[in-house]
Amino acid sequence: MKNILGYYLMPHPPIIIPDIGKGEEKKIEKTSNACNKIGGEIAILKPETIVLITPHGTMFSDAIAISDENGIAGDLSNFGCSNIKMDIPIDREFNIKLGTACHLEGIPSVLVDSELLEKYDDNFQLDHGAMVPLYFINKYYNEYSLVHITYSLLGNMDLYKFGMEIEKVAKELDRKIVIIASGDLSHKLKEEGPYSYSPYGEKFDKEFLGSLEKGDVNSLFNMDSTMVEEAAQCGLNSVYILLGTMEGNEFKGELLSYEGPFGVGYGVMKFKKEEKESKILDLLIKIRSERLKQKLSGGNPYTRLARESLKYYFAKGTKMEDISNLPSELLNEKHGVFVSLKKFGALRGCIGTISPTTNSVGEEIIRNAIEAALADSRFPDLDDYELEDIDISVDVLMDAVAASKEDLDPKKYGVIVTKGCRRGLLLPDLEGVNTVEEQLSIACSKAGINSEEIYDIEKFEVIRYKEGE
Repeated sequence: MKNILGYYLMPHPPIIIPDIGKGEEKKIEKTSNACNKIGGEIAILKPETIVLITPHGTMFSDAIAISDENGIAGDLSNFGCSNIKMDIPIDREFNIKLGTACHLEGIPSVLVDSELLEKYDDNFQLDHGAMVPLYFINKYYNEYSLVHITYSLLGNMDLYKFGMEIEKVAKELDRKIVIIASGDLSHKLKEEGPYSYSPYGEKFDKEFLGSLEKGDVNSLFNMDSTMVEEAAQCGLNSVYILLGTMEGNEFKGELLSYEGPFGVGYGVMKFKKEEKESKILDLLIKIRSERLKQKLSGGNPYTRLARESLKYYFAKGTKMEDISNLPSELLNEKHGVFVSLKKFGALRGCIGTISPTTNSVGEEIIRNAIEAALADSRFPDLDDYELEDIDISVDVLMDAVAASKEDLDPKKYGVIVTKGCRRGLLLPDLEGVNTVEEQLSIACSKAGINSEEIYDIEKFEVIRYKEGE
């Protein structure tokens, strides 16, 4: 007899709750109807435990968080609604088994309680990513315990394996459960939405939901990284965990509704395991291996040198010195260079030089790649095992020229602000920097310059090189 009774993707817009929406919720009535359908279905299934994965609990960069006290409570007062409250018992037996299983498998996870969260100035409570889906379930059924999970940016492999452990624990405990992946889709569907419009938003939602409907795992785990990053979504990682709970079988998704009138995509879906076997984990391992090969052999000489210099440093403990075999453009040109490291779409280190400090662009890349890995004070030092999951970009800075505010364009030009010995730089075409005012404000803040002061402005162009391009 199966232990996982149902698998669901549910969104979490607070506005869908009438006490918050005050009429606006009618614009997403299809979403509401679909969520009510899931609530009614779960009431028929009568699970002992609901395992819910949310993006909006306390998130750790290096471990999946499992909320672990006797119960967890919350309300929606942050959204002007304090009368909707929840206090739900936690399935601690499941938590302990899951935490132990993850430890044995080397999957980073942590049991989280009030004492731990106090150290991070945070509270142990239900978040809206959990409360909104549970609002629809509690209408029909509340005889359950909760396993409340906040995903981490560990990457699809560890998230998928974590899902596999959920399935194993449910089987070991003979616990009847349902899985809910809480997540909204792109937040960039409209200019008037919470983020500025991006054509990647609609593209992501269509590809994501289409792949889930077809059970196309290869597409789900090979989505274009630029599209995923630009879409500004919070559902993909929840779904990676959900998919892990279905390891060993093919699946199909049934789309119950999709809407986006507020500029955010809301997808509601239920999943069904097929009888046909499929070892998805083997496919993931193959995909990861192929991506690494592409990073090492393909692309451009700029990012390839940055990666080779990091591999050399971790292997030898010293900087690469022999650069005689580099292409001429890396040996004969001198420019400032920024090297950026991203891990699963999140910045992991970035160090650069405004003007050249070495004899060539190649030497500049080698130096700054190591600095980005080990000397960016915002992040812990990079470990060598992380290299497989790192994406590298190299920005080569052209000479800066004096400029006025009217000459700037944050998508095309980087900016340098100077006041006396204080100097701040901001690269062009950065996520979330859409106006000249935002660009100057951030650059001034980095330099310790009051934006009301009179300061000098320079602009520059960059040539940006990314892995795989």
